[in-house]
Amino acid sequence: MPPRGLTRLGIEIREGVAVTHIDAHGVMLGNERLDAGTIVWAAGVAASPLVATLGVPLDRAGRVLVEPDLSIPGHPEVFVLGDIARREEHEGQPLPGVALVAMQEGIYAANVVKQEVQRGGVAERTPFRYHDLGQMATIGRSRAIAEFGRLRLAGYFAWWFWLIVHIYRLSGFRNRLSVLVQWAWSYMTFGRGARLIVGKEWQAYSERPPEH
Repeated sequence: MPPRGLTRLGIEIREGVAVTHIDAHGVMLGNERLDAGTIVWAAGVAASPLVATLGVPLDRAGRVLVEPDLSIPGHPEVFVLGDIARREEHEGQPLPGVALVAMQEGIYAANVVKQEVQRGGVAERTPFRYHDLGQMATIGRSRAIAEFGRLRLAGYFAWWFWLIVHIYRLSGFRNRLSVLVQWAWSYMTFGRGARLIVGKEWQAYSERPPEH
């Protein structure tokens, strides 16, 4: 989504600045103070502290430095997948900690286990390779972006593409139909899904529509 799409929603964009401090009343952007009643951090978190108990090399974010076959160094029988694993493929850049990477890693590891069980032992493994299927994001009603290699879409058509892909990725016809009906109703009525947080219990009274 181009910056103008965000500014129409009342969002102020700051580029080329780093958050140097966060407290209960705001953030510091370099030497500038920005007061805020609500702060949402979406720049990533450290890996689960559980992996620190494995006694294997970790990166600064606490992720395991896995082998090309996603196993722990010295232990080919142990796989580490998802956002607690650091797998580098191109110029030392780690794979992103997103669902598509974890899903492909899971399929790869399952196939390796299946083949080696059938063969009766560990065989030479083909390194894991991530196949980038593109990326999509939506920020509001009929506003989205989609990027597949050199193909880039934005706005209304990207939003429809995002919607179709998400419905398709749901498991089961009943789930797809239910979510589609709820999203369609929310779109036509400009409704919003209710989210209530009561103590440690979280209750959702409707499916989150794609336009919010």
